[in-house]
Amino acid sequence: MTEKFTNLPQVRDRIDALDEQIQNLINERAKCAQAVAEIKIASGDGEADFYRPEREAQVLRTVIERNQGPLSGEEMARLFREIMSACLALEQPMRIAFLGPEGTYTHDAALKHFGHSVKTAPHATIDEVFRDVESGLSHFGVVPIENSTEGVVNHTLDMFFNSPLQISGEVELRIHHCLLCKNTEMENIKIIYAHQQALAQCREWLDENMKGVASVAVSSNAKAAKIAAEEEGAAAIASCTAAELYGLSVIESNIEDEPDNTTRFLIVGRQSPPASGKDKTSLLLSTSNRPGGLNRLLKPLSDAQISMSRIESRPSRRTMWEYVFFIDIEGHKEDAEVAKALQTLTHESSALKVLGSYPVAVL
Repeated sequence: MTEKFTNLPQVRDRIDALDEQIQNLINERAKCAQAVAEIKIASGDGEADFYRPEREAQVLRTVIERNQGPLSGEEMARLFREIMSACLALEQPMRIAFLGPEGTYTHDAALKHFGHSVKTAPHATIDEVFRDVESGLSHFGVVPIENSTEGVVNHTLDMFFNSPLQISGEVELRIHHCLLCKNTEMENIKIIYAHQQALAQCREWLDENMKGVASVAVSSNAKAAKIAAEEEGAAAIASCTAAELYGLSVIESNIEDEPDNTTRFLIVGRQSPPASGKDKTSLLLSTSNRPGGLNRLLKPLSDAQISMSRIESRPSRRTMWEYVFFIDIEGHKEDAEVAKALQTLTHESSALKVLGSYPVAVL
């Protein structure tokens, strides 16, 4: 701020003038988005090209890099995400499937990644999310893949065995659990509902603060909140969003045992995006059950000095004691070194499936 203000009316007049400028600029940006849509339609591009994950990632990185405050880079990027979401809705309204119901952390992750101008479609299971996107009813789906304290979501990994879907993005969401109920008297709580992972993530807090209160695992934290809204003496562990949706009071906030508790979600679609400049590639690999098999899979990555950020093993479901490996590496499949390593892996592995290359989570 370069102006020197001496009274509130001056500041408020300046804010009003800035608000008008911001509003005009946002509408000008929206007109540009409409022009993009018209150009793409005229050139015959497919509808999948309206949403460009790599382009959005590049824009958000630039927003963060050039930000000079006082708003944080993360907060500024969040605002730009909503602007881009609203502009994209003018080009093409998008439908996003997610593991529901509304009020789950997966719902929060979908809105964090795509903004609030999309139509969200909740599903009861991860299988249903994949089928919805595979059928073309939804443009993309959002599913959980791993939690920093409780580990990988095996059901999501298993879906990639047979699904043609590609990973087109990732979302990292800091998980803050709240204790919710209809009233504000903790001593009246007789039973607590939550997803089994939420119960595990709040185990120490529950042992210390809710001794003697029964804990019951349900299919989602949002379902737990719904039950707590209907059942006398019941409470739920869920998000603040769930509290608002189901009319509950937040009795205690941030009851998770680990303050850095984070869940990673995957965006699944019918294709993976081009390189954005800072990308990740996910692979499914298998090898015969013989000594040194895993080492032969990892050696091409090591020789190319490609960093590996995650490896998980799962039964192959084909032969007893045969396993497949899910691996995340740095770089895009079209990068020269990654492409060379993948070519080598096609010979060293009994099966190789590139699950997708996608921008590293920006926020």
